[in-house]
Amino acid sequence: MAERTLGQRLAAFAADTPAAGLPPEVVDSVRRRVLDVVGLCVAASPLPTSQAALAYVGEQGGRGQARAIGLDTRVPAALAAFANGVLAHSLDYDDTHLPSVLHPSASVVPAALAAAELTGASGRETVAAIAVGLEVCIRVGMAGYDRTAGNSVFFEHGQHATSICGTLGGAVAVARLFGLDAGQTLDSLGVAASMAAGLIEANRTGGTVKRIHCGWAAHAAVTAASLAKHGISGPPTVLEGRFGFFQAFLRGEFDPTEIVDGLGARWAVPGIFFKPYPANHFTHAAIDAAIALRERGLAVADIDKITLGVPTPVIRTIGQPIDRKRAPRTGYEAQFSGPYAVVAGLCGGGVLGVGPDDFTDALAADPVRRALMARVEVVPDDRCDAIFPYQFPAVLRVVTRDGRVWAAEVLANRGGPQRPLSTAELALKFHHNVAGRLAPDVATQVEQEIGRLDQAADVRRLTGLLAAVNTAPPAGTPAPTSLASACPSEE
Repeated sequence: MAERTLGQRLAAFAADTPAAGLPPEVVDSVRRRVLDVVGLCVAASPLPTSQAALAYVGEQGGRGQARAIGLDTRVPAALAAFANGVLAHSLDYDDTHLPSVLHPSASVVPAALAAAELTGASGRETVAAIAVGLEVCIRVGMAGYDRTAGNSVFFEHGQHATSICGTLGGAVAVARLFGLDAGQTLDSLGVAASMAAGLIEANRTGGTVKRIHCGWAAHAAVTAASLAKHGISGPPTVLEGRFGFFQAFLRGEFDPTEIVDGLGARWAVPGIFFKPYPANHFTHAAIDAAIALRERGLAVADIDKITLGVPTPVIRTIGQPIDRKRAPRTGYEAQFSGPYAVVAGLCGGGVLGVGPDDFTDALAADPVRRALMARVEVVPDDRCDAIFPYQFPAVLRVVTRDGRVWAAEVLANRGGPQRPLSTAELALKFHHNVAGRLAPDVATQVEQEIGRLDQAADVRRLTGLLAAVNTAPPAGTPAPTSLASACPSEE
């Protein structure tokens, strides 16, 4: 008997893992990730890019099958997955797996929720589908991680591993919810591999296209499984074949053991990092270090020079080109700026230390913040290099005008297994994200529905509650520029 291909192994795992046999920590982790993603979708719904995506979806027409957050009518399931995937990733507030540097939930959860609403799948099956989808996404991403180089081969090629691997993870999740067997799940995987895409140049030099990547991955996931259900087939050697996924994307540089070792017995899902801050994850330790100095009494008016030490590989994302990173043109560009992250931590404000209101176009252009950013150097740090990419550490050194040196180091990320966010902190993040967009009693009902998701008859009560989202900015919210007062003028 021929040895099973990698795709066959993953398909059998995704289709045949019993929902009743999932480890409790996996079930709990999935529920927490659904709460996180739903809150992010609601929070992101008023963004201009979100409104553009929702307008696109609304123009397509079609049978009402699933809820797109921010639209008042149901839309085709693939388009609902697209819209919600766009929203889930748009604030750069979604979870991260390390060391693969994937954001698995932003593609898999929207795809699975759309498919579950379409099919009427039980909450328990929905949780199981999300679990296997996240696991497949992570394992494919880890197969493309070079442990010797300490970096993702996807990223070395300019590819957005999140959306590329998320397409495959989402496809097997949807296939499970469609009731497909292992063979049809393999076909879903094979079709999805021809749809996977995403380039990360926008991280460096601007553009909002990255915000649609997870949406397109979720859309492709639903589409691929739908086509497989109707008989479109994919190659059994889709992953390792001569002209397969890993050859096409990674020129054959991959580690198959990352896919098969411990599959079904050792789960990566519970170890995915939650994000406390709405910015590129490479910036989070810089934010924490700056908050620490602020809490120790550092006054921004006294600052002369700032040096941010980070792992060498992340500099190209958050420190280059340095002139652009010191002067982001929009709040979105600020989310990928090391200098801005330091300033946001020093000036700060959000519910968990720094929040969405700290990343606005107005604050990115604020002259006080620009003046501080101009003093930030982003440099490689040997200690950070030794830890990366299992953590995204930072060492911050500030020299004040009187010659005093202030220093803080953050070597483990908040939100990961070493510094987890508590259930209360995740609930606080959720309620802050939906404030003014869901009525408080509705938000509480959403939280409760997700808390018992694995016991629900289906997901339709949950998605029905999300029909009440208000996509306009909350009335009476202070202008974000008011936060600039935390960074007083030097004059």
